[in-house]
Amino acid sequence: MIINTGGRTDTVQYYTQWLLRRFEEGYVLTRNPLFPGRVSRYELTPDKVDCVVFCSKNYKPILSRLHEIIDSFNTYFHYTITAYGKDIEPGVPPIDESMETLAELAALVGKQRIAWRYDPVLLTKEYTIERHLETFERMAEKLAPYIDRCIFSFVEMYKKLEVNMPELIPLSAQDMDALAQGLGTVAGKYGIFLQTCGTNGDFTRYGIHSSGCMTLDILGGANGIVFKDRKHKGMRQGCHCIESRDIGAYDTCMNGCKYCYANKNPRKAFDNFKLHDPESPLLLGAVKPEDTVIQGAQKAFGKERR
Repeated sequence: MIINTGGRTDTVQYYTQWLLRRFEEGYVLTRNPLFPGRVSRYELTPDKVDCVVFCSKNYKPILSRLHEIIDSFNTYFHYTITAYGKDIEPGVPPIDESMETLAELAALVGKQRIAWRYDPVLLTKEYTIERHLETFERMAEKLAPYIDRCIFSFVEMYKKLEVNMPELIPLSAQDMDALAQGLGTVAGKYGIFLQTCGTNGDFTRYGIHSSGCMTLDILGGANGIVFKDRKHKGMRQGCHCIESRDIGAYDTCMNGCKYCYANKNPRKAFDNFKLHDPESPLLLGAVKPEDTVIQGAQKAFGKERR
C-alpha cells in the first residue's frame, strides 16, 4: 500500500514529532472523516508499506531526522512552492527560503524523488498571468537541477472559495491556455518535465504531459523498483494517481492558505491543534471507549528491483 502523509494537512511542517514517532513505533491510527467513530490502524513497516509519499510546503522541520524514514522505506516528495505571498499563504515560508530548503532536501534524498508542485494556479488582480510566468521562470531556473518534475493544476472552484477568497478571478479557457503555453515554454527552456494532475484539458502541444502525480511508474522509477501493474480508479475525477491511505486529518493545517480545500476555515485548524498530542497514535486526540478500531487493509502492490 501507499502511505500519504500530506493530503489532508501539512504533517511535515506542523506535526513532525508525531510523524517520526509513528514510524518509530511502527503503526498509526486514522479517523474516518465521514464516520469519526471508525478508526483504522495501519502498520508502518517496510513489509506493509510500498512507498511513503510526502507533500509539504516546508520540509525544514524534518530534514535533520528524515533519515529515520528514508533509510528504511521507499519515498517520494511533493514540495509545493508557488508565486503567492503571505496575503494568500500566510503560514508558508518566502519563495527564496523554500527553494533553498528544496535544494537541501534533494541533497538528502536525490532529485529523482522530488516533484515541485506549482499549484493551484489561480488569478487575482495581484497574481496575473504575467506575474505567474515571471515568477515561474525565476523559480524554474533555480530548481531545475534539484527536481524530477514539475506538476501544476488550475484552481478548482470549491464553494467555500466564494467565502474564503472573494478576490479570485475565475479562469477562462483562454486564461488556462495562455498560462499553459507560458509554463510549457519556460519548462522546456530549463529542461523540466512538466505535467498536469487532476486538470482537464490537453496541453501536449505545449510540451506538457498529462499524468497522475502519484502513479506506480513515478514512485517505482524514483526508487529503482518496478511495481506490478494494477487497475485502479484514481483518487478523484480526472486523477490518474494510485490509491493511497492518508494518515492526516482535515481542519488541522495552519498554513492558512486561502484556496485550501482541506480546511473549512483557518481558525478551526488552530483550535484543533490544541487537541494534538505528539505521543498519541491519532493526529488529534486519543481513542475513545465508543470508537471502533479496525485493522486497515494493506495489500502490497508487489515489486522487484530494476
